[in-house]
Amino acid sequence: MTPKSTFSTRFSSALWLLVIFILAGCIAEKSEIGNSVDSTRLNQAENKSDSPKKNTVTAPKNIIVFIGDGMGVSTVTAGRIFIGQEKGLMGEEYELSFDKFPQLALVKTYNTNAQVPDSAGTATAILSGYKTNIGAINVKPDADVAKMVVSSCVAKSAPPTLLERAKKTGRSVGVISTARITHATPAAVYGQAVDRSWETMADIDPQAVKLGCKSLSHQLLENTPDITLGGGAQKFTPEQLTDWQEKTGHIYVSDAQSFRSAPKDQTLLGLFTPSHMSYEADRDETKEPSLAEMTDVTIDALAARGRGYVMMVEAGRIDHAHHGTNAYRALKDLQAFDDAIAAAVENAGDDTLILVTADHSHVFTMAGYPKRGNPILGLVRTPDPRGEGAGLDPALAADGKPYTTLGYHNGPNVREADSPALTDNMVQAPDFLQQTAVNLSSETHAGEDVALYAYGPGSRRFSGVMDQDEIGQILADLIGE
Repeated sequence: MTPKSTFSTRFSSALWLLVIFILAGCIAEKSEIGNSVDSTRLNQAENKSDSPKKNTVTAPKNIIVFIGDGMGVSTVTAGRIFIGQEKGLMGEEYELSFDKFPQLALVKTYNTNAQVPDSAGTATAILSGYKTNIGAINVKPDADVAKMVVSSCVAKSAPPTLLERAKKTGRSVGVISTARITHATPAAVYGQAVDRSWETMADIDPQAVKLGCKSLSHQLLENTPDITLGGGAQKFTPEQLTDWQEKTGHIYVSDAQSFRSAPKDQTLLGLFTPSHMSYEADRDETKEPSLAEMTDVTIDALAARGRGYVMMVEAGRIDHAHHGTNAYRALKDLQAFDDAIAAAVENAGDDTLILVTADHSHVFTMAGYPKRGNPILGLVRTPDPRGEGAGLDPALAADGKPYTTLGYHNGPNVREADSPALTDNMVQAPDFLQQTAVNLSSETHAGEDVALYAYGPGSRRFSGVMDQDEIGQILADLIGE
């Protein structure tokens, strides 16, 4: 999610439009728009030695970037326990597929103008190698949004996207997301937009359209990855999709069965739902393929092309469940994400670099001194060090009521004096919304560092504490444009 756009107010008069055209003549002559002290350090990422774990080559043939949207460290820990307990274990000892990756880094997630970021600015940093404003996708940052519009739509001075870098080196490209394919993170692979809400032409201010700004759905159909899978069919008109197929001979599918039977040696676009794909807990496998299936099929299809490939795979709905304070669905989607990563590790081969990270975290907490093996979605029951029966009953807060291990700092469902006492049946139900401390209509992102896990050739370059844009800079170097 992102703060409500104020972009339309900036285009409220013809005079302002005239100012932009004047600015265009000035800015187009410059090689780079001025930036803040937090500006990108393009092409300055530190070179680090490569991992001997899988391969001795200095650069990978293939690259897969997994992004768990909103998958902060607390989500990883809770998800590890959740999956372990589903498998009949106590939970804490369970290992996620990426827990076993040899390289680990902590990543700073701020945007150029925001201490706590959104997915547009962070995806730009991860995939394109420079930080930008909150809400912007692959547009160089500036305090003046008008200059960003000119830079993007008139001067077209933004650095290349990940798609462009990969295609320039002859690689195939895959984009997979459980969100709308025009949503911030998947769009950052192929598109540019001053405002992430510009998913259709109708979303763009008319004055910006006059300056040549194009929607993300339009950009996707103009420069389509080899395989694109996700949700968001409502962001494309039937006429757009028909015209795209007729002019290009490419393939469009809208359900799981058609996806499974479609030839994979051609350009393929799969949009399985009108908006975001279903949460994993609610998914109908006859209509929507799993994230693991989409990942596995795409790896096979791109590898068969023989040119090397770059893929981005997003578990977009971890974030959405957190915004709604529904920990169960967030953790089920993390489980599906982990299955997809495991499939990639099994299938990708020794010439593939695999990165797993998050764009940002959430104000999702895990606390309260629960005993070992306590149900991660359950009420807190404390350890019983003397074996005298302590810990059989839920621990009580100062209001005399039980509380859960998992909660949120802000969001809906605030714990009030008249809130009903929680029970085990209540809190472990899939639809339960964890309690919050600060009343907001939607829970927010958090600003702490997120983890990055790396495996394969080139993985040793990801270590220590990194600025998020260093990831994209290293990827650009490894692609070798």
